[in-house]
Amino acid sequence: LDSVWFRYDDAAWTLQDVSFAVPPGTKTALVGETGSGKTTCAYLVARLYDATRGSVSVDGVDVRALTFDSLADTVGVVSQETYLFHASVRENLRFARPSASDDEIEEAARAAQIHELIATLPDGYDTMVGERGYRFSGGEKQRMAIARTILRNPPVLVLDEATSALDTQTERAVQEALDRLAEGRTTIAIAHRLSTVRDADQ
Repeated sequence: LDSVWFRYDDAAWTLQDVSFAVPPGTKTALVGETGSGKTTCAYLVARLYDATRGSVSVDGVDVRALTFDSLADTVGVVSQETYLFHASVRENLRFARPSASDDEIEEAARAAQIHELIATLPDGYDTMVGERGYRFSGGEKQRMAIARTILRNPPVLVLDEATSALDTQTERAVQEALDRLAEGRTTIAIAHRLSTVRDADQ
């Protein structure tokens, strides 16, 4: 981020002259109170919004110069909002990478600590999700999102931490899955609790 200014419509500035770099393969934590602009910074990297002034670049390339497809391949976001479709568990996971094999899907689910649960569902990976199907809890949805991101395998990861609404045991499982996901990737982690970012490089 290079001298980034951002505001939503005509509101006050959310970000004012923010500059920072995340070295490749390292983890940068953004810590601050609610409304301080942490999530906005992260969303600018994924280009869910564009900077009002200044620039956001990945590997020296302005994100505005990239196609949305190549940006989606580069930056993976695991956020507080996880959407599951009214489709099978397998289809929900495969959405992240349509060419993924059943074995790859299962491997991603194991890494995200959600395979055991899926295996106990009435139709396993073919169980329908949503309306009249299985309803995932917040922590389970979170792990589904992590499994999707593992399948996509993006080099840059944005973790908008959503562990705050989870119980301690679930949080531990989700955190473990996130830590595994972040290995060897360039990661921006948004933290509400310092305990989740003790291992950050900056």
